[in-house]
Amino acid sequence: MRAAAFALAPLLLAQGAGVRRRTPVLPEAAGPRAGSVPGDGPPLTAAVLGESTAAGVGVARQEDALAGRFAAALAAASGREVRWRLSARTGTTAAQATPRLVPGLAGPPADVVLVALGVNDTLRLRSPAAWLRDVTALLDALAPLTAPGGVTVLAGLPDLGRFPTLPQPLRGVLARQARDLDAALAGLARPGVRHAPAPPLDGPGLFADDGFHPGAAACRLWADALARVALAAPS
Repeated sequence: MRAAAFALAPLLLAQGAGVRRRTPVLPEAAGPRAGSVPGDGPPLTAAVLGESTAAGVGVARQEDALAGRFAAALAAASGREVRWRLSARTGTTAAQATPRLVPGLAGPPADVVLVALGVNDTLRLRSPAAWLRDVTALLDALAPLTAPGGVTVLAGLPDLGRFPTLPQPLRGVLARQARDLDAALAGLARPGVRHAPAPPLDGPGLFADDGFHPGAAACRLWADALARVALAAPS
């Protein structure tokens, strides 16, 4: 894949520049980055870390973004109160996440930790081996913030081949890169760490105005899928 990208580099660079010129720059979602969703029984604590999707780019308010919808989905499925907190920033790679985002998750150990990264690593054509090193280091840094018996959910990379704003052949190159990184990510699954494949996100009205980030409906769909993986009984 990297060899193919190198061969197509002049065209891909030109297409990438064109996409950046045409694509509106959307802000991160407004609103608190911590909160609670009512429920019964002992509270469930959730911590969310990630890039622009986790930060809520593409929606107006955090309650409609991935973290807020994930907390709501956990509460609905478990019947428990969910106390959640978020540390996310647009443009963050897996290598940057440990120093940039992990300190922002300080607080009570989390029963569920959600990691939503990978698109920026895809855009940078990060090799699967380097990506694995970065994510493994991040998991090590998150371990002290995870409650005993807690679970870390690695959100699978979305299929960039479905992103309407990307032209061919750039779309195909990035789609293959995302699949390679996601396959490597799935290999990190073990007791206490789960990989959650991204659902298809190409239906009507699922993308934000930039044609790149998920809108509110897509965040709800994705959050529901992530919550099912987080709450599933250990296999």
